[in-house]
Amino acid sequence: MTMGSVAITKRSPSALVDGWIDVHAHFSPPRTADMVVAQMERLQAGCWQVDEAPQWDAESTLAYMDRTGIQMQLLSNIPLELGALRDSNDFGVSLVEEHPTRFGLLVALPTDDPAACLAEVDRADRWRAEGFAVTSLYKGTYLSDPSLEPVWAELNRRKAVVFAHPDAYRATMGRPDAVFEVAFQTARTFADMLYSGVFRRYPHITFILAHCGGALPSIAGRLQLIGTERWIPNPNNVTHTEIREHLRRLYLDTAGIAPNGLASGLMMTTADHIVYGSDCGVPCTTDATMDTNLRGILAYDGLSEEQIESIGTNALGLFPAAAARIVAVAEGQRP
Repeated sequence: MTMGSVAITKRSPSALVDGWIDVHAHFSPPRTADMVVAQMERLQAGCWQVDEAPQWDAESTLAYMDRTGIQMQLLSNIPLELGALRDSNDFGVSLVEEHPTRFGLLVALPTDDPAACLAEVDRADRWRAEGFAVTSLYKGTYLSDPSLEPVWAELNRRKAVVFAHPDAYRATMGRPDAVFEVAFQTARTFADMLYSGVFRRYPHITFILAHCGGALPSIAGRLQLIGTERWIPNPNNVTHTEIREHLRRLYLDTAGIAPNGLASGLMMTTADHIVYGSDCGVPCTTDATMDTNLRGILAYDGLSEEQIESIGTNALGLFPAAAARIVAVAEGQRP
């Protein structure tokens, strides 16, 4: 069967949806015993009450996708060490080569090191990757840091799609940041990018924000109301109109909102800028929580049935290479 112009895989009658694209899904390469121990130590230092390190494998992920009705996941993983990050990107490429209609790759960028970022951007040319993945706060560096200007300039030149995820592995007030602090980190980072003029200077970058933008949609009204008052430092003279328009241009994924977050997200942007995200593949997410979140989206009464269905396919317009692979395989061609 088809969704728009894109052929999709036939799903089980019990599937929740049909042929959706998941922009927020994680993976991890095979790990040594030492790497597993290191991950456990990091989780426990971040107040995660876990007894064993989570494991990721393609087969289990594909089984979940088949049961649920997800056609493709756009995978991201952003390790803290440069060597591990490069290895992870290489492994992600191999997953896409093996499952070209089921996985796409968002190439991880080490945003504490602009030169290393640009090197990974160049490597992405060989892979024809879908887009890029960044962390709002990576090893102490926010995405609004002036050192990243050459990175944004290059991504703007390429008209790149950039998926932004917060650092969820620290702890605040004795609880893992994945519970609530990630929402505030996203809001702080993108508000500062707004005032720093990043969106003005680089209008051709398409940003997708994890978790429906975190707390950003909730403070969008406040930013629009008082954000340009004289008592607020605004060295780039960002205007009231720019605040409204730049926030409206952002894309928001649906991970972990079930479904209250949609309301504030839709006040900041439009329904065609909402894309499906599951947050699959990380220890804070289970099949049960993903199903609950998805059912909440499907039952949301603030959108029409057509708009809800479009949440699952809006990403096809952002990732034409992934859409083309799905079509090519459906037509018996080599992707």
